[in-house]
Amino acid sequence: MLPETEEEIEQSEEAPEVQPEEEIAKEEVVEEKIVLPGDLIGTSEEFTPKNGTFVDKGNIYAATTGIVKINARERSISVTPVTNVPPQLQVGDIVIGQVTDIKESVALVEIASIKGRGEREIVNAEQAAIHVSNIKDAYVKELYSEFSPFDIVKARVIDLRNMRLTTVNKELGVMKAYCSNCRTVLKKENNKLKCPKCNRVETRKLSSDYGTGII
Repeated sequence: MLPETEEEIEQSEEAPEVQPEEEIAKEEVVEEKIVLPGDLIGTSEEFTPKNGTFVDKGNIYAATTGIVKINARERSISVTPVTNVPPQLQVGDIVIGQVTDIKESVALVEIASIKGRGEREIVNAEQAAIHVSNIKDAYVKELYSEFSPFDIVKARVIDLRNMRLTTVNKELGVMKAYCSNCRTVLKKENNKLKCPKCNRVETRKLSSDYGTGII
């Protein structure tokens, strides 16, 4: 048998090792944990935020309830909803959402999921509002003492035409709140919230499920 020519040796050396199964396995890693809207899942230094996330002050948070996915090749992170069936809002539904802004008489909320009816993007969801009269069974002097931007709230749908929500119930209200000063998650102490980092004390219209992760 004749020895390999110089060209054949070069071609042999250049032939890449293909290990498709191993490469595919490295591309995407699924974190076996379900996160709620507002949960911290990484930083912008570590990952590029993708679907189902939002960024605040360099931290990446879950924007929906679902499973965290990390693409190691792209160095990206996303949250995949736990179901593929798009739910439709109905009056009476209990929803989970995030406060996006506070106006004079309403708190604006971006709805993320419907309790017991799936967690992917909702078909007929628009930005919803909680009017000051629908916060609790008591006089509300200042809206800022009940809600703050980035709060995760549990509310009930009372009007689809105007996308109105209510938190008038002990189960309804803020489920997770962030310090207005340093964005640390606030800890519940009696009926108030305290920041474990800067000791700031704040108030909210709290859900009885605050801090439990129970939807």
